[in-house]
Amino acid sequence: MRSRNPVFSRRGFSRDNGYAGFNATPQAGGPAVGTQANPYAQQAGNPYAQNPYAQQDLQYGAPPQAPSTTGRMTMDDVVARTATTLGTVVLTAVLSWLLLPVDEANLNKSYGIAVGAGLVAMVLALVQSFKRRPAPALILSYAALEGVFLGVISSAVSTYIADGVVAQAVLGTMAVFAGVLVAYKAGWIRVNRRFYGFVMAAALGFVLLMAVNLLFTVFGGGDGLGFRSGALGVVFGVIGIILGACFLALDFKQVEDGVAYGAPREEAWLAAFGLTMTLVWIYMEFLRLLSILNQD
Repeated sequence: MRSRNPVFSRRGFSRDNGYAGFNATPQAGGPAVGTQANPYAQQAGNPYAQNPYAQQDLQYGAPPQAPSTTGRMTMDDVVARTATTLGTVVLTAVLSWLLLPVDEANLNKSYGIAVGAGLVAMVLALVQSFKRRPAPALILSYAALEGVFLGVISSAVSTYIADGVVAQAVLGTMAVFAGVLVAYKAGWIRVNRRFYGFVMAAALGFVLLMAVNLLFTVFGGGDGLGFRSGALGVVFGVIGIILGACFLALDFKQVEDGVAYGAPREEAWLAAFGLTMTLVWIYMEFLRLLSILNQD
């Protein structure tokens, strides 16, 4: 499972590791189905099949429960790794809030540190995204630096725009997570190839528009094309939150498939990585949206 920031592409369990995802296809020249060399090979019509208990018509339905095996990812593994990664983000965010003041005398210095931490975190996220195997140290380093960035930005928003906005953004993020989880478990959200394609196309368009707006802001000054301020800013903030919710559904699907089809235990770190990045995305969109709504 190669997890990525919503800015980029989400992939399922990578074929390099032998675990299928949305883009899984049979390997040319690979062992035949059911052979001793590959007893869990893909079954006809089932791109997710990784164990002999899988049904052949499960392409996007609810996956079966995998037999208990040693060294395989479990839901407890995912919860523990996600708690560790998110806990690192929260801890460093609180510390940066306390240790990097955003008053007039220190604002530029704190902003510089935050931007630097954010850029390094983005690089680490890209490196992990293209690695075949998870690197826990890399993931936790990303989480720590992302927390520094979020702590300073959140402190500045709370100080100069509206006190209480940060708590509202946190509650909003938690509400989206809980709502998507309930909807996914209830079957109201069906994650299939069409859903995946729609989300990725929408995310690509969204990111391109934001990149163009940023370029106009940097070189033209002001609010650029206005996609992040005023009425348009509110609209795009809502769209960003909806996209984040869609990526949560993709994350839940990847976790469910990984547990059901016996992904290696180390893949739990990638699940935690993907969930953390998605939650950071949603939090930032909430923070931006509430900042716009609270501006004079």
